[in-house]
Amino acid sequence: HLLLFLLFVGPFNCFASYSRATELFYSLNEGLPAGVLIGSLAHDLRLPTAGGQHQVALQPPMSFTLASHGLGEQYVQLDNRSGELHTSAVEIDREALCVESSGATVFGGAAAVSSSSESCLLLLDVLVLMQEYFRLVKVKIAIRDVNDNAPRFPVPNIHLSVPENAPVNTRLAIEHPALDPDVGTNGVQTYHLQDNYGVFTLDVEENESGERTPYLIVMGALDRETQEEYVTVIVAEDGGSPPLVGSATLTIGISDINDNCPQFSDSQLNVTLYGNSTLGTHVATVHAVDVDLGSNAQITYSYSQKVPQPSKDLFHLNESIGTITLSSKVDGDTPRLHRLIILGNGPGCIPAVITVLVTIIKVMMRPPEIVPRFIATEAEGVVYLKELDPINTPIAFFTIKDPDEKYKVNCYLDGDGPFRLSLYKPYNNEYLLETTKPLDYETQQLYEVSVVAWNSEGFHVNKIIKVQVLDDNDNSPVFSQQLIELSIEENNVPNAFLTKLHAADADSGERGQVSYFLGPDAPSYFSLDKTTGVLTVSTQLDREEKEKYRYTVKAVDSGFPPRESIATVTITVLDKNDNSPRFINKDFSFFVPENFPGFGEIGVISVTDADAGQNGWVALSVLNGSDIFVIDTGKGVLRAKVSLDREQQSSYVLWIEAVDGGDPALSSTAKITILLLDINDNPPLVLFPQSNMSYLLVLPSTLPGSPITEVYAVDKDTGMNAVIAYSIIGRRGPRPESFRIDPKTGNITLEESLMQNDYGLYRLLVKVSDHGYPEPLHSTVMVNLFVNDTVSNESYIESLLRKEPDISIEEKQPQISIEPTHKKIESASCMPMLVALSVISLGSITLVTGMGIYICLRKGNKHHRADENLEVQIPLNGRINLHMLEKKPMEISNI
Repeated sequence: HLLLFLLFVGPFNCFASYSRATELFYSLNEGLPAGVLIGSLAHDLRLPTAGGQHQVALQPPMSFTLASHGLGEQYVQLDNRSGELHTSAVEIDREALCVESSGATVFGGAAAVSSSSESCLLLLDVLVLMQEYFRLVKVKIAIRDVNDNAPRFPVPNIHLSVPENAPVNTRLAIEHPALDPDVGTNGVQTYHLQDNYGVFTLDVEENESGERTPYLIVMGALDRETQEEYVTVIVAEDGGSPPLVGSATLTIGISDINDNCPQFSDSQLNVTLYGNSTLGTHVATVHAVDVDLGSNAQITYSYSQKVPQPSKDLFHLNESIGTITLSSKVDGDTPRLHRLIILGNGPGCIPAVITVLVTIIKVMMRPPEIVPRFIATEAEGVVYLKELDPINTPIAFFTIKDPDEKYKVNCYLDGDGPFRLSLYKPYNNEYLLETTKPLDYETQQLYEVSVVAWNSEGFHVNKIIKVQVLDDNDNSPVFSQQLIELSIEENNVPNAFLTKLHAADADSGERGQVSYFLGPDAPSYFSLDKTTGVLTVSTQLDREEKEKYRYTVKAVDSGFPPRESIATVTITVLDKNDNSPRFINKDFSFFVPENFPGFGEIGVISVTDADAGQNGWVALSVLNGSDIFVIDTGKGVLRAKVSLDREQQSSYVLWIEAVDGGDPALSSTAKITILLLDINDNPPLVLFPQSNMSYLLVLPSTLPGSPITEVYAVDKDTGMNAVIAYSIIGRRGPRPESFRIDPKTGNITLEESLMQNDYGLYRLLVKVSDHGYPEPLHSTVMVNLFVNDTVSNESYIESLLRKEPDISIEEKQPQISIEPTHKKIESASCMPMLVALSVISLGSITLVTGMGIYICLRKGNKHHRADENLEVQIPLNGRINLHMLEKKPMEISNI
């Protein structure tokens, strides 16, 4: 199209009136789906269309093309023929398309995006090309904002500090206002607090650029000492319909100011001090309170200028903690009453005042004396004992003296601890300090006891003794758990972390330093860091190989001799679905008798899965043949829905799939071969002869031993159920024993020569039986043999076959005789007798002739009846048919 553009510029200056730029302006909402019509350039430019009246003069029709492919093409689709502009599948996101900038950013010269704080334009250059002119059209598409963004604070927690003396209507800007990519009314409009506690509110200020900043306004008095922090939620809401909101946690901290001064709880404190008190004796402690924080709450203590200097010299005041101690020795000239006025000073505050009245009691006598003599190791007033020292270990002797030697002095022990102070007889002023119980460094390391001596006048003195217990290695390391139960998934990464063992040793120093070791029963692939107690496994564990591990670990301290303790570690390897179901055999074979009842158990498919739980649960299904076979998932029993017939299908090959219950599931398949065992459920089927009405011509000249025909049968069963035996169970004919059947082959042969009297129809009832178990099955067939020279009258033979009475079945198979059972009957003739009688006597012709005729007639009737019973009286006409000599009988009937 650019080539066409260049070609059109020069040669067609005469059409310069058409070669002008035109601007079109459209607007649409962001986020529209594909196919929304933006505008029709042909219509809006009033150009002739395909159906217009000017179309005939402009050939070919005009086309609309973007000047080049750039940013605009992904958002719009331009129909080259109609000039219709539609949205594309790329959804327009105004916030992503028009970032806040000034001017325009051009992409490829064909499309640009122009944006400002309020507008977002998509700029397109479209070439309208015709045969005789072109037009450059600049299309501006304003993208209208849709409220598809909720306000969002840049930080989830906003902290603001307000001084507690902030006056009402104090305004504090919130430095993290909410942001909303939408513009105009869809942007952030208002802010509010979920809980203003009755002392805060929000206001919003808009600057010249339209940015809205929330301000926190103080609406009531604040007091940090009452509440030092307020936590609420600030909510920003835009002006969309419906409006969208965003929130952040607003924490308002109340900063402290020095609005409180130190205060004493009492105005005066009375103290009594004995005149014989030693230097450093604690006299009193004053304490003031300032509820402010930090430097605003710092308090220092000082004497008032009204306190005399001798009192200041006698009593030392600690400026930081307010303690008063005796700093000079009390003598006879020391005043007995001291008024100490102490000031509590805070920054910028009027000092708080308290008065301490110290009354010194004058002591007229000297106090008792305590003289210690240490037996145990002592240094700088501290006695050192080992915790393993036995009971009644002596610590020190104390000699109690009365300087005036006129008062009785008693002595006792003041303080807690396993110690006893007893009079050491036979002396009256010697006391022994010793232990009463074993010492335990881990329970208490330092004791302070005071040996107190007082006389009968009530004066007393004390001697403080510090006892330091020295540590011994008397504690073994103690595991936090004696049984450490762990678990880890199988197929772990090498050097996987199991746990960190910890054993505490109450001893101190090296005696309390613990090292860790694996017990001798631990497998070699477990490692235990000696120092840190980190237990790891260096190899992958397989639950199917071993599920439980149990071994000991040992903690040893560094004392001498070292002490140790033992704990037991049990590790359970958790199952992962890393084993497919496994069939015991990949190829199962089952032998099933046919006609097995429906849903009977064919066999059991044994399948295992080494995984545990759900991962080891196996479901079985038949992949093929599911319309016939089903499988019981729980027991693995294979069943057939229907009874099976071996004669229809003798075997089946199934594929069984086993799927476990893991996620993802694993599966395996196995081949199942089902072989149907034959049952004698089919009797033999006679294929030849095809009908009981068939018959075969047997020539009288047939030699004995010659095959006549055969009975051929098949059995659909197999094995012994299909082994067939042939026997003749019924016979009819002139001499039926002349034929026999081979029990194995079914061949029928002639046993004896045929005579003239053997002519006629023979019917042999043949039983065809199998050798089935438990009961053989059989069929019968009629074999019809017609002994004659030829077949002269087929209809007559057929009539004999139809009216032939039933043949009685023989109890036993008839034995075939070697000798003929029938003699040859010669034809009887009456003619010679009649001739003889006529020659002898003519007179007696009538009588003899009548008698001969009578005898002949009687004989003829007798032979005729015999022949009718044997059904051999068949008229034979015509010549012998050579085709009748074949083995197969001639079938007269189609039955």
